[in-house]
Amino acid sequence: MKNIINQNNFILYEDNHLIVVNKPSRTPVQGDKTGDVSLIDIVKKYIKKKYNKPGNVFLGLPHRIDRPTSGIVILCKTSKSLSRICQMFREKEIKKKYWAIVKNKINLNSGTFTHYLKKNKRINKSFVTNIPKKEHLESKLKFKLYKSLNNYHVYEIQIITGRHHQIRAQLAHIGSPIKGDVKYGFKRTNKDGSICLHARDIEFMHPVKNINLHIKAPTPNSDKIWENCNK
Repeated sequence: MKNIINQNNFILYEDNHLIVVNKPSRTPVQGDKTGDVSLIDIVKKYIKKKYNKPGNVFLGLPHRIDRPTSGIVILCKTSKSLSRICQMFREKEIKKKYWAIVKNKINLNSGTFTHYLKKNKRINKSFVTNIPKKEHLESKLKFKLYKSLNNYHVYEIQIITGRHHQIRAQLAHIGSPIKGDVKYGFKRTNKDGSICLHARDIEFMHPVKNINLHIKAPTPNSDKIWENCNK
């Protein structure tokens, strides 16, 4: 816990109702079969220590991002805020954008992709088709070229539907797998086991205070390529 909490820009926003954090890659959002310390565990311990809370700490999880992905995660300190944030996600009232780094440039600088995804739970992977099929869910995302680097391209991605591994699967399907994402066809892993997908930006109305929040998550420092994105 100490190493993560002490990193700059881990806690992006906090009040009595919410805590918004910048999840490091390779940290699971919640406990899984690996037994690794999860983001939930880390933040609960932080709250317990900071506020000297006795007993169990309530911390609700209204959404998730993949383990090898970094970036913004909203956590809720009260059941009231959790219920309202969950409803806002269902009703698509929360605007969330990712940065994705790929080697193969997409033909268009901006546009919308519509595909159909089916999740295979056994191997934890989604498969994509161009046309509707049984048990495949319609999956839409918007993309825009943010920046071109020497050998890579950075895209701003906005998910419209929110499916399992949606960005990873759809970009791989069109021939532009995310850097480091060997599960979806990139040729080699990143040295630290991450993939170059970062939940960069989120905007929503505070569920209790009724004020607009627009939060950005600084990019990881684990790969020098992220530094070039900000120059």
